[in-house]
Amino acid sequence: MNSVLAYIPSPPQGVWHLGPFPLRAYALFIILGIVVAIWWGERRWRERGGQPGAVLDVAMFAVPFGLVGGRIYHVATDWQKYFGEGKHPVEALYIWQGGLGIWGAVFFGAIGAWIGCRMYKIPLPALGDAVAPAVLLAQAIGRLGNYFNQELYGRATEVPWGLEIYERFDPATGARDMMNGVSTGRVLEVVQPTFLYELVWNVLVVIGLVLLDKRYKIGHGRLFALYVAGYSFGRFFVELLRSDEATHILGIRINSFTSALVFLGAMAYFALATKGRETPAQLQPDGEPRPWPWQFSALRAAGAAGAGAATDSATTTVDVTKKADSPAVENDSADVDGVTTPADEDAKDVTDAKDVTDAKDVTDAKDVTDAKDVADVSGEDSESATGADGEPSKSGAKKS
Repeated sequence: MNSVLAYIPSPPQGVWHLGPFPLRAYALFIILGIVVAIWWGERRWRERGGQPGAVLDVAMFAVPFGLVGGRIYHVATDWQKYFGEGKHPVEALYIWQGGLGIWGAVFFGAIGAWIGCRMYKIPLPALGDAVAPAVLLAQAIGRLGNYFNQELYGRATEVPWGLEIYERFDPATGARDMMNGVSTGRVLEVVQPTFLYELVWNVLVVIGLVLLDKRYKIGHGRLFALYVAGYSFGRFFVELLRSDEATHILGIRINSFTSALVFLGAMAYFALATKGRETPAQLQPDGEPRPWPWQFSALRAAGAAGAGAATDSATTTVDVTKKADSPAVENDSADVDGVTTPADEDAKDVTDAKDVTDAKDVTDAKDVTDAKDVADVSGEDSESATGADGEPSKSGAKKS
């Protein structure tokens, strides 16, 4: 009895109608995830030195490509649901009925992001590192849409956290509609909540990515590779718990097969790509053209050049010593807004010294003039005393 009470109930419905317009929980959670991914990815991009608005610009390409790619992957891997005898191929376009393959969404979304990055001259690997945790968090949010749709659940189980699947009917027609209908309250079965397992795993990987990136400064697309590898690892085991209809390759569910291959490819890229992180200068639109992601040697060279430039910038010192005859010295003597600078005081000292010298010269010249006048007077007196013939004059004798 206690275990039954602990079962997780499914929502009674996943679609609400506002007049003629359906409001689908599946679409709402996808939109919410996209908004969160753009907002957080933008913050992380700016923190790395990128220009504001770049993530939103690139998202205008990546999001539509991702949605179309996700649907293409779903239809291609579950083609028997839409093509064949008694099927309706046009339903392949009914995206509101659920069915987006994450692998197609990531692959085509990356193509759209690459186009956007080429247009705005932004390095795609660096942008991928910035948005990687945000994209995975968006995937976790999107899994709540699967919960409302009663899809992507696992095999029947008796675990206390099992998920109750309700029978649903279209209230207008009375036809059975498990995804878009309304629950009757009747429980069909209790299953493994694989959507919840994947959601929790995604959040744990997000936390791990943030901590690793903060500790080791991961860049050049390697953090994005860790995101892909981490998600693939968890998805592989989640797929083992599912029992819904799916395409198999060599007896293995196609999503498990894809998860394993993508995991290996992502880890290979992580091991071979350039170590370290791009400098803020390398994130600017006017930076040097970036090599293709598979040009590993060129990527390493670009990364080394960026690291070298950063080191040189950090160790460069400015020589503040100026020559006396440099133009800067002349400019330094300028009076800015009436404020006297040390250079002004030095110039004033030189002027004062010159004034003192000039004053001394004037004094000396005056002294010389006075001396000459005295000499002239003395000469006249001497001449008067001796007389013209050298005899002492009377007046001179009398005077003495």
